[in-house]
Amino acid sequence: MKEHYYVVREDILPEALIKTMQVKQLLASGEMKTVHEAVEQVGLSRSAFYKYKEGIHFLNQLERDRIVTLSFDLEHRSGILSEVLARIAGLGGNVLTISQSIPLQGKANVVISVETSGLTSELDDLTLSLHTIAGVHRVHTIGQG
Repeated sequence: MKEHYYVVREDILPEALIKTMQVKQLLASGEMKTVHEAVEQVGLSRSAFYKYKEGIHFLNQLERDRIVTLSFDLEHRSGILSEVLARIAGLGGNVLTISQSIPLQGKANVVISVETSGLTSELDDLTLSLHTIAGVHRVHTIGQG
């Protein structure tokens, strides 16, 4: 099933959705430590919070929480993949998955999924930086979400 997203003004949202966001804010800020405390504070049932919490987000949070999938052709030499991973981490990326093919003709294809919400620079800067690593022959973005 394909998900659909809408941008909706807060004043036309049902009260339960607005209160769900308030609970999420209280928890994220550390002002409240438990869901129980936060739902009591805003006057929302726990069941309503759990029903809606994964379906509503601040727009700026959706813009930050991104996953990009990168494909690399790497020379079959010790330490290159490790250097790629260190570079991604050094620029604030969080590696989620790694898939590597068996090396053929001295090269291996590696596909890495990276959470980019913590990047200290733009995604283009990350890929340009990865191109500069000796032994990296190709960096290609194959998916973004």
